Amino acid sequence: MEKFSPTPSDSPSRSWMRMTVLILGGLLVLRILALLADPNSLYADETQYWLWSRSVDWGYFSKPPMIAWIIAATTSVFGDADWAVRLAAPFLHTITAMMLGLTAARLFDARVGAFTALGWATMPAVWLSSTIISTDAVLMAGFSTALYALVRLREGPDWRFALLLGAAAGYAFLSKYAAIYLLIGLAVSAVIDAPSRRALISLQGAAAVALFVIIIAGNVIWNAQHDFATVSHTAANANWSGTLFHPEELADFLSGQLGVFGPVFFVILIAAVMTTFRATTLAWNTARPRLMLVAFCLPVLVIVSAQAFISRAHANWAASAYLTGLILVIAFLLQGPAWRRWALYGSLGLHTVAGLALMAFAASTPLSDAAGLANAFKRVRGWPETMQAVERIAQEQGVATLVYDNRNDFHQMQRYGQGFDGQMFMWVRAEHAQNFAEQTWPLPDGFAEPVLVISERPEETPLMEWDFAQFEQVDEVSIPLGGDRYRTYQVFRAQGHQRRERDAAYENRVAELRAGSD
Repeated sequence: MEKFSPTPSDSPSRSWMRMTVLILGGLLVLRILALLADPNSLYADETQYWLWSRSVDWGYFSKPPMIAWIIAATTSVFGDADWAVRLAAPFLHTITAMMLGLTAARLFDARVGAFTALGWATMPAVWLSSTIISTDAVLMAGFSTALYALVRLREGPDWRFALLLGAAAGYAFLSKYAAIYLLIGLAVSAVIDAPSRRALISLQGAAAVALFVIIIAGNVIWNAQHDFATVSHTAANANWSGTLFHPEELADFLSGQLGVFGPVFFVILIAAVMTTFRATTLAWNTARPRLMLVAFCLPVLVIVSAQAFISRAHANWAASAYLTGLILVIAFLLQGPAWRRWALYGSLGLHTVAGLALMAFAASTPLSDAAGLANAFKRVRGWPETMQAVERIAQEQGVATLVYDNRNDFHQMQRYGQGFDGQMFMWVRAEHAQNFAEQTWPLPDGFAEPVLVISERPEETPLMEWDFAQFEQVDEVSIPLGGDRYRTYQVFRAQGHQRRERDAAYENRVAELRAGSD
């Protein structure tokens, strides 16, 4: 398909642009209203990001700082409500949709650009990601902007887009370290695509790199000062220390992509990539735009699929592949036999209906319960009630210090128990901190005052007991979450904390304990 650059005087292009802007604007308003109407609490990861935002820094235990900076900005303007914490998410995905639409329009035509923008805005994962604040939403806005800047630089030298490329790449890196896939895509593009190579290996390309380095320098320095904690966290997430090679994990990951990208879109993406490779054998120059898009898509899917096969991979780990993957899919479906257009329209309709249904279920607890979806929302229900129950037991026991064995519960209690006057700490199971909560709020050695231990892990109760001079169960908390689901904790009164050394003898005792309970 030949490159088509829309101009202001091109009436069809202007019509596509107006339609796209109107639909994206309507979806943005709808998603903001959905945030305001959502009765559910934040997810634990969102709460962690909110905690980060209260102390702005160049980095945090497991992530770069951009998400914390954005939450700090929205909550400073709109207050500390849950919807204000999430407010940037629909705007970020709208920006991503617009940038992808502009990119597709430059590479193909205005119609491909319009459907690409709408395809992103209605993608299954985006419906969910627009209702929560996540590092993926933050990353995609920068990644897509960098792609657009590269496409403009492919057309000819322009200092504006060189600087935009460097700034957008720097922003993406400060958003999520999965921005490494952007750098890999740029490198592969420079090898296989002559226009990209000319753009990147130039004075303007060097300026983009310099600006990128300047922007990320603060985070690199922060990591160096903190023993590269995020590198260790990433290695732990990869989980290569256990049994390797899991074909069932690969199957789970690939099936998960049907829900992330859409069942038809994912299958069509495979066909579009194969068609692109075939086209290069016939007309390399004509296939170049699509080949450049493959450079940002295929490596991500291959790398994450390999990770899934070796150990495990979450479904969203390959999300950046669908930025250019979507453009490939839309361009493929808008040419050739008529069934392709019907596949496109049907997918957009299916994704939209599913997304609107998700919004309705999230906004109405009775509706989601009636549909049998209580389990899907259990992690964001009942947190204020949970904290109230814990506070009641603390008052009855005359204890002013709470200790948790799960970082998710701990962060939720920090968020929804802000009226609690006492202290809250984390019990640290391993030799060293494994997360932000354990790193920042570990229960100090020699802490002599009585504490209330809130535990949802019965298998670790004997381990905690070893760390205290006194330890006895005094109560239990059970919070209904709908659909016969409950959040349950054992509550212990403990005193005289003296953490045992996590040496080989300790781990042997742990192994014996678990073997005895099997």
